[in-house]
Amino acid sequence: MPAALLLAFGQMGDPAFLRPLIKGVLGALLALAALAWGTTELAAWLAAGRAGWVSAVAQAIGAGAGLLLAWWLFLPVSVAIASLFVAEVAMAVERRHYPDLPPARGASTAAQIRWGIRFGAIMLLVQLLLLPLLLVPVAGFTIALVISAWMLGIGVFESTAQLRLGIADAHAARRARRFSVWLLGVALALMGLVPALNLLVPVLGTAAAVHLLHRSAGGRGNGLRG
Repeated sequence: MPAALLLAFGQMGDPAFLRPLIKGVLGALLALAALAWGTTELAAWLAAGRAGWVSAVAQAIGAGAGLLLAWWLFLPVSVAIASLFVAEVAMAVERRHYPDLPPARGASTAAQIRWGIRFGAIMLLVQLLLLPLLLVPVAGFTIALVISAWMLGIGVFESTAQLRLGIADAHAARRARRFSVWLLGVALALMGLVPALNLLVPVLGTAAAVHLLHRSAGGRGNGLRG
């Protein structure tokens, strides 16, 4: 897995990486800005008619909650949006590192969209359910991070694998590499906690997943090639 991530970092200057990155980041920022605004407005509405200081405190709490939600949910939202453009990144990686691969014949676009919407909704729900764990020092945060990393690894790898494999085969490929996929999820989840670095996660994750798909423990060239 470290080799896959290093190869992905090494290609970050590729223009094909820039378009999905910008689209994913802008989409996530808009969605999460709306979330932060909504929580502030909800708090103000709930405090309407109360003393001025109560309303101010409620709005401050709402704003803080919105920022926490935006920080915690930025990663799944940006990954979900960037997944719409995953093919651009995957094709760029394959052109550079695996030029002898045959044309991709993966799952149908409709099947990929259905899977992406379903998995994205599940991941978003899981992230919301994990929020209370963030209030438990060390242990709670660690558990939340481990589960989040597991979900993130599955989402990034399978959405990428589906460009070359059917839904069931992509799932099987992920299970065959489950530890490497989980490690990738951990690395991406940790990067997702760092402002600015988290912007790169969707593109880096996709590029690294391509390498995991086409490389085996035996080294380069022993992955799927036909």
